[in-house]
Amino acid sequence: MEFATLIAQRRRRFAEINEIMGDPELFSDSRRAGEIMREHRRLKETLEIWEELEKGRTERSENEELARGEDPELAELASLELQRLESELPDLEEKLQYALLPADPNEDRDAIIEIRAGAGGDEASLFAAELMRLYQRHAENRGWKSEHLGSSPSEVGGFKEVVLRVTGDEVFRFLKYESGVHRVQRVPATETQGRIHTSTVTVAVLPEAEEVDVQLKPDELRIEVCRAGGAGGQHVNRTESAVQVFHLPTGIMVRCEDGRSQGQNKERALQILRSRLYEMKVREEQEKYSAHRRTLIGSGDRSEKIRTYNFPQSRVTDHRIGYTSHNLDAIMNGALEELTGGLQRAEMAERLAGLQ
Repeated sequence: MEFATLIAQRRRRFAEINEIMGDPELFSDSRRAGEIMREHRRLKETLEIWEELEKGRTERSENEELARGEDPELAELASLELQRLESELPDLEEKLQYALLPADPNEDRDAIIEIRAGAGGDEASLFAAELMRLYQRHAENRGWKSEHLGSSPSEVGGFKEVVLRVTGDEVFRFLKYESGVHRVQRVPATETQGRIHTSTVTVAVLPEAEEVDVQLKPDELRIEVCRAGGAGGQHVNRTESAVQVFHLPTGIMVRCEDGRSQGQNKERALQILRSRLYEMKVREEQEKYSAHRRTLIGSGDRSEKIRTYNFPQSRVTDHRIGYTSHNLDAIMNGALEELTGGLQRAEMAERLAGLQ
C-alpha cells in the first residue's frame, strides 16, 4: 500500500469537506450534516496519524546518524531514542493502514446488543446476566452510555434474554466482534459434586438503524399491548404497558415491557425492530459482495462459536484468531481491549488481502 498517494487523496478530500462545512445550508439536513462531520473527524484523525508517523521517521533518521557519530554521549542517547521509535513506529503504521481502509459506514453507529441464554438452562441465563454486566462495564470504561431496553428474567436471577442500547463514539466499530456464540465452562453454584458444566449464550450486536434506513409501513406491522409480566410493582400490574410488535413480512417479533409507559415501550420495540431489519439488509449485501470467500472476523455470524470462558483455568480463548488470555477476571469486568485489538488486526489483514 502506497501511503503517500493515499494521503494526498485524503488531503484533497479534507479540503473539500472543510468547504462544505462552511456552508450554513449544510445543517438544514441533520443526517447529511452528521455524515459530513463524521467524515471530517475520520480524515482529521488519519492526517494526524500520518504527520506523527512522518515525524517519527524523520527522528529515526536523525538519531541513526547521531548513533554513528563520534560523540559517545550523544550516540548513547540516540540509541535509547531509537529503541523507543522502533517500538512506536510499527503501531503508527498499523493505525494508518486501518485508517486508510475503505470506511465501513456502520462503524460510527450506536449499537443494540441482544443477549440470549442458549444451552445450559439456569446456568446459561446466569452467564447471560454476567455478559450484560461485562458490556455495561466496558461501555462505562470507554465513556459510552448503556441503556437497558428490555429483558426476560429467569427464575434464578439471570436472563433468558436481555437487550441493551450502547451509545457513544464508534460503538459498533468496537462491539461488532462480540456477535456469536459465547461458551462458558465452570462449576455452577448448584452443582454438588464439583463437576464442570458447559453452557452457551448467543450475542447479536446490531448497528442501530435510523428511520431513514428502514421504512416501517403501518400495514406490515401488528402492534399489540398487554400486561407486563414479572416484577414491576403495582404500576405494572394495573396497566397494560407491555408492547409486542410483529413485522408480518419477516415474522420478526419484538416485545418490550421495561419502559415506564406504553408509548416508551412501543418506541423501544420499533427501534429494535428497525435495527434487526437494517442488519438483515446489510448482511444480505455483504453476502452478495463476498460470496466467493467466507469471512469470519467481524462478520457477526451468530451460529459461530467465537469464544470460550474457562473459569477453573481463568482462561478466555477467542477461536476466530486462536488467541488465549489468562486475564479472565479483568475481561469479565469489561476489559475487552486485549481481545478487540487482536480481532481488529486480524480483520485489517483480511481486508487488506481483499484489496489485492
